[in-house]
Amino acid sequence: MLKVLQKGDEILNKVAKEIPLADISNPKIQNTISEMKEILKNTSDAIALAAPQIGESIRMFLISKKAFGDENRDDLVFINPIIINTSKDKCWAEEGCLSVRGLYGEVERFNKATIKAYDEHGNSFTFGGSGLLAQAFQHETDHLNGILFTEKAINIRKDDTYLEKNSI
Repeated sequence: MLKVLQKGDEILNKVAKEIPLADISNPKIQNTISEMKEILKNTSDAIALAAPQIGESIRMFLISKKAFGDENRDDLVFINPIIINTSKDKCWAEEGCLSVRGLYGEVERFNKATIKAYDEHGNSFTFGGSGLLAQAFQHETDHLNGILFTEKAINIRKDDTYLEKNSI
């Protein structure tokens, strides 16, 4: 099982490279998708994961089916995603990150976002969301652009409960 890279790893601050469409069916990309799905499945507090977080500097992220509260649906794979539309309205929302464990802060995000991407089969699609889903689109796109939430957040705080449980 791959580990999620932590703040300080230089890959997290690099702009990820686009995946050539012909490479989507490549076993390396498909294995990366499978590994990311496994990490999301086994991490109870994660709803999304970007490829750079596991050491792959490619433009891909996954949104877990947990974000939808529906265990019968599949995780969503976004390859070469582009946010194509956002609401005018923004709000401050609390965020955490698997690559910055134990820290939380407030980040200003658009209330709604629409994203265009390719799925794991190379099919183009457009997907819109509001609230938590829109927030995840923006957070994960930041990862693909080499930006961690702590670079945008205010009121950053430590979750001592998490840090105590996991410092063993």
